Amino acid sequence: MEAVAEAVNPAIGDKIMTKYFVAGGAGFIGSHLSTNLLADTTSTVVIFDNFSSGREWHIAAIRNDPRLTVVRGEISDGELLSRSMTGCDTVFHFASNPDIAKAVTQPDVDFWEGTYLTQQIVEAMRKTTPRTLIYASGSGIYGDVGRLEVKENHAPLVPISTYGASKLAGEALIASYCHMFDFKAAVFRFANVIGPHQTHGVVYDFVRRLRKDPSRLAILGDGTQSKSYIHVSDVVSAMRLIEMKHISRFDAFNVATLDYLMVKDIVDMTLKAMCLEKTERCFGTQSRGWKGDIPIVRFDTAKIRALGWKNVYTCREAMAKTIDDIIADEDAGRFDIR
Repeated sequence: MEAVAEAVNPAIGDKIMTKYFVAGGAGFIGSHLSTNLLADTTSTVVIFDNFSSGREWHIAAIRNDPRLTVVRGEISDGELLSRSMTGCDTVFHFASNPDIAKAVTQPDVDFWEGTYLTQQIVEAMRKTTPRTLIYASGSGIYGDVGRLEVKENHAPLVPISTYGASKLAGEALIASYCHMFDFKAAVFRFANVIGPHQTHGVVYDFVRRLRKDPSRLAILGDGTQSKSYIHVSDVVSAMRLIEMKHISRFDAFNVATLDYLMVKDIVDMTLKAMCLEKTERCFGTQSRGWKGDIPIVRFDTAKIRALGWKNVYTCREAMAKTIDDIIADEDAGRFDIR
């Protein structure tokens, strides 16, 4: 275990430092968020990660920043969690099972690597200093509502996967702690987040499979699945906007692009980028990639856009950029570096 953060906030000159705690801070979204936080000279950051899906190279650019403390540990270790969180002002919570399809064969994974971890986080907050929480939820809480553009107040919420159920349970726990213990929290229901540092996801899977066998590509589902894919930098900007300006007792925000891609489009884009247009495409026969997959996802994002947020990258632009980044990471052998 590395050094645990001090329990007091430092000051530089007359500037009071804001101390952030990032659970899962070496993971995909967490590493980008941590880098963004440290770009602000009045921020210090504690990354808490077990490095199961997080990677050391994800935080290489900020690793030597004296304002960063990295704690390697399990959120299930309540004593270490509380000790590491003491002195922090705001918690960003990204720690969860990143492999949504894993629950098909291991149904309890989303409880132990989702709901339970959220309970640990809010309980550590209750016992220590942070009173503001930013939570990475997801579209799975809405269930399968077809082409309906869901708003944040949509009901009933009927998840069809344990991943969605876990995220919904996490939101409920956070809401209850906000009202019982005077926390403030924002939960973000993201579309499919893509970009550098991914360790799971459709493009990641495609590139890895094609590296092993460029002659054929197996695709989960019939390719007609249609969803929003949003670049991680746009997700980070949404969280920072709300965290800095619009935190209330408890609130939820949809974050997505205004356009969509089908899986078969992503297949074509990936094969073109890898110069493998002649590769055999082996689609499934069902609209769902796996049980619990939601083939059509549509978000209403008017709420956060009214506060001044907008995505920089369209769905297609974000996907093209991500494909190039993941190919580069694979070429550099980074996927096996922890």
